Amino acid sequence: MSPSSRPHHVLVVGAGSIGERHLRCFGATGRARVFFVEVNPELRATIANRYPGTTAYDSLDAAIEQPIDAAVVATPAPLHIPQATQLVERGVHVLIEKPLSVSLDGVDALQGLVAKKNVVAAVAYVLRAQPALAEMREAILGGRFGKPLQLVHVSGQNFPFFRPAYRNTYYAKRSSGGGAVQDALTHTINAAQWLVGNIDRVVADAAHLALEGVDVEDTVNVLARHGGVLASYSLNQHQAPNETTITVVCERGTVRFEIHNGRWRSTEKPGDPWTDHGSGPLDRDGPFVRQASAFLDAVEGKSPPLCTLDEGVATLRTNLAILSSVDRGGWVSTGA
Repeated sequence: MSPSSRPHHVLVVGAGSIGERHLRCFGATGRARVFFVEVNPELRATIANRYPGTTAYDSLDAAIEQPIDAAVVATPAPLHIPQATQLVERGVHVLIEKPLSVSLDGVDALQGLVAKKNVVAAVAYVLRAQPALAEMREAILGGRFGKPLQLVHVSGQNFPFFRPAYRNTYYAKRSSGGGAVQDALTHTINAAQWLVGNIDRVVADAAHLALEGVDVEDTVNVLARHGGVLASYSLNQHQAPNETTITVVCERGTVRFEIHNGRWRSTEKPGDPWTDHGSGPLDRDGPFVRQASAFLDAVEGKSPPLCTLDEGVATLRTNLAILSSVDRGGWVSTGA
C-alpha cells in the first residue's frame, strides 16, 4: 500500500505509558488511523478524552472484529505472545513491545504462524530507530574500522525520576517483565546484537541496591561473548546522570554511541581526539515516530522491520540466560 492510499488501521493493545506513546506516535506519522484497547475503564476514558476521535475498546476480542491492518502489543510482557498470536491468526501485522516475553512458551508457535500467514512481526526495540546508532552500525559493517574485537556498554539513569509510578507497574516483578535486566538492559543487549551479532553465552551478577518499594534487581553487570567479540555490560537504575554509551573497539579504530548526546564518535589513531558524528538528541517521541514509520514501511513491503521477530527471540534468550546466571551462577549458553 502506498502512502497516498487510505491510512493504515492500527490497533494499540494496552494504553499504559508506552501504549499511549505508540498511540500518539503512530498518529504523528500521518499514515495511520489509530484505535486502542484498554481493559481499565478509568484509564480507557482518560486516554479517549486525551485523544479525541480515537475509538476505544474494552477488550481485544471486541477490537479484532473491526477492520485492522496492524497492531501494537503494549500490554504486560506475559500477554505479548498470546495476544500477538491471536492477532496474527487474523492476518494482522504486529509490533510487539519489549521484552518479547518472560519465557519461551509459545514463541516457536508464533514464529511458525507468522511464516504461515505471511505477516510482518517486529519487536519494538526503539534504539534501532536512533539515527546515530544506525549510522555507526553502517560504518562498522562497511569495514571502515576493521573487525570488531570488544564491546563495552555503560548505562545509568534515575528510574524513580523518570518513572515515579514504578512500584505499581509491571516493573515490580520479574514475572511481569520487571527488573533492570528485562526493563532496561534488554534495550542495549538488542542494540549490541544489531552491531556485532548474537550473544552465545553470558555470566552475570545483579542485585537490588537502591530502589525503594521493590526487590527486583536495579544494578547489573554482565560479561558476554558475541562469537569472537568479548563484551561487558554495566547498568544501574539509580544514578543521577542519565547516560548510556556503547563502545565498540575494532582492529583499526574505536567507535562510541552516546544516546544522551544523540551522537556517535570515532577515533582511528592513538592520541587522536574523538570525531563527532550525528545531529544531536531527538525529542522523547522522535525515535518512536521513526519506529512507527519504519514499521509501516515494512507492512508496505518497502523495507524489513527494524527488529524482526527472530531477532527479538535472540534477545529474549539472552535475557533469560542473564537471569539464569544471576540466580544459579556461572556461564550460561543462550542457545544461539
